[in-house]
Amino acid sequence: MDNRPIGFFDSGVGGLTCIPTLQKLLPNERVIYYGDTARTPYGSKAIDTIKKFSFQIADYLVSRDIKMLVIACNTISATCIDDLRKRYPDLPIVGVIEPMAERIIRDQRGRMEHVPIGVIGTKATIGSGVYTELVKGQDADTQMYSRACPLFVPLIEEGIIDDEIMDLTIKHYLDDFIKEHEIQKLVLGCTHYPFIKKNLRRLYPQLELLNPSAEVIGEVKRILAKKDMLADEHMNLEHQCYASDLSENFQNMIDMVFEDDQDVKVKFKKFSAEALD
Repeated sequence: MDNRPIGFFDSGVGGLTCIPTLQKLLPNERVIYYGDTARTPYGSKAIDTIKKFSFQIADYLVSRDIKMLVIACNTISATCIDDLRKRYPDLPIVGVIEPMAERIIRDQRGRMEHVPIGVIGTKATIGSGVYTELVKGQDADTQMYSRACPLFVPLIEEGIIDDEIMDLTIKHYLDDFIKEHEIQKLVLGCTHYPFIKKNLRRLYPQLELLNPSAEVIGEVKRILAKKDMLADEHMNLEHQCYASDLSENFQNMIDMVFEDDQDVKVKFKKFSAEALD
């Protein structure tokens, strides 16, 4: 058993959408989370910049004696996971892309006829081609189509969700994409995108939305169990979350994430990006 916390990090608030799933599947585990809200979004930044920021945050979390690192960000998972694994060879590191790709492969192999699958994400995630590479490397017959949606994250971080602007932006990116490729399943290839699940379901009720959080936390559980690192029962469990900028909207996003989990205790503090150096 290992009662040390699990480190999570993301470019902003998106990675927090994994925490309720962790609370359900691994209720004894504690989390230390860092969201780089002051420097979000990462998806349009240069790869070297993304790596620099990711190393800064990961170094900080490792200094807090974590037992595992979860990259709760598709952009970082797509561009930096191999570098992070080389940097911390003895630390179990889980990204959000590999578990989702495995889920797609399992689903497709169980079908008589493959269905077209769409992947939406940031420019960096889609530009990396990692989803298509991982899935088609195991199942060449899978029809994978990708669409970068760079405005989604800034709008979500600003809290512009239940708003006509968000709906129009979604339609701008996805109407023709879904129609042209006859998409039946849509992978939410960014941990921010669960914030707009209601919008997507309302606009495209025919789609099956694939949210990686269950697969990610399932992989976390599998690795911890295999290594005998699951936590014992914790009393008064509290997650510690840090952000490089605590805007007014940040608290609103937190309330949205945990609105159905009132028993979850979360302590938030500002920890500036400059302090990571």
